[in-house]
Amino acid sequence: MKELVQLHKDQFIDELKEFLRIPSISALSEHKQDVQKAAEWLAGSLEKMGIENVEVIETKGHPIVYGDWLHAEGKPTVLVYGHYDVQPSVPLELWETPPFEPVIRDGKIFARGATDDKGQLMIHVKAAELLLKENNGELPVNLKFCIEGEEEVASPNLSPFIEENLTKLAADAVVISDTSFINKNQPAIATSLRGALALELKLTTANTDLHSGSYGGGVPNAVHSIIRLLDSMHDEKGKVAVEGFYQGVAEPTGELRKEVAEIPFDENSLKEELGIDELDGEEGFTFNERTGIRPTLEINGVGGGFTGEGLKTIVPGEAVAKISCRLVGEQDPDKVYESIQKHVERFKPAGSRVDIKKLIGAHPVSLNSNNPMIQKAADAYEKVYGVRPLFPKEGGSIPIVEVFARVLDAPVVLMGFGLNTENLHAPNEHFHLENYTKGIETVCNYLTSLSRELP
Repeated sequence: MKELVQLHKDQFIDELKEFLRIPSISALSEHKQDVQKAAEWLAGSLEKMGIENVEVIETKGHPIVYGDWLHAEGKPTVLVYGHYDVQPSVPLELWETPPFEPVIRDGKIFARGATDDKGQLMIHVKAAELLLKENNGELPVNLKFCIEGEEEVASPNLSPFIEENLTKLAADAVVISDTSFINKNQPAIATSLRGALALELKLTTANTDLHSGSYGGGVPNAVHSIIRLLDSMHDEKGKVAVEGFYQGVAEPTGELRKEVAEIPFDENSLKEELGIDELDGEEGFTFNERTGIRPTLEINGVGGGFTGEGLKTIVPGEAVAKISCRLVGEQDPDKVYESIQKHVERFKPAGSRVDIKKLIGAHPVSLNSNNPMIQKAADAYEKVYGVRPLFPKEGGSIPIVEVFARVLDAPVVLMGFGLNTENLHAPNEHFHLENYTKGIETVCNYLTSLSRELP
């Protein structure tokens, strides 16, 4: 299979470049037509290679692309999920080359969406194409594609689509490539993802900013008040101090902590890379535990008062904070939100009014690394990379994973091929072409192995 991938390598890279040139930024309304164009481009690629029943399905937002090939009688059905939308490319001045003009440097392809998620998605498209070409239009398994254009805006229309299309999407496994290796030489299959809760908190005091000479020291200051309120949300040991926050969080077992400890980690290298002197977090847990299997409450941003050039001596009347939580275990984002609401009402300083608005809510998901579909994926990685993957606990969230696992009642296999160092969501995003070609080879091996009897 390696020789076949190399034979078509240039074609596969050229087609990835074509896909990357489409600025399919789902968060910006001015790119609505570009997102539509990316969906149609993808649908055309699937049809051209021999995938059947291809549809560009309109939603209340951006479309979902569906296609299938279902002629492998008695063989498993694999559903491939991915997303064709990308993050905004600002700040443009930090890009070394234009974000939608892909270039290759040092064995990497640079463009917005290169690793998140167009490059990783195309691994599955090209693997299926290669298998169809080399097997007279046949695949070793039944294959379905469900590819959305709203992942970067929290997938508002995909969950109802899944709920309404159980038969269409039914599968023995859902395969997703939107995660990362541990490092360049160590593949990984993530076996848990934290849930998410994001909210905005606005605190007001007086109905306008006030002159600090006339009112300073005599009226509530909104910035002082929001700082005190936010500080009340953690104790001195790094634990979240919101009553009820930890409901549904089990103490990690020895087996889980052992599995987390197997993930390589160099504290000194991380501190040097980030330019910091000390790490921080909940007392009693390692860095990998804090960022993978423990819940968090983070202040993402605070604004209020005057921050422009020069000086404006005021008592601010309004301040705003953005807060996000990562959730684990059986934590329910709605219940966590209610706990934060109650905490805010209890601890808001005198003279303040607080409005709180939920922006995102997603449940955590935990996957069984011993599932045969996951172990077959591990075999495929080992065959191509010569190293068996580890099973890390991802600190981030892919909200739709929990929906797929729960609604379709199928194992989710997180076959990532990216690297955390590839600047996803940042300027100069890129994808290692070695992982693009090896990824195609790995997925070909995986699908072929699934045609044989599962343990």
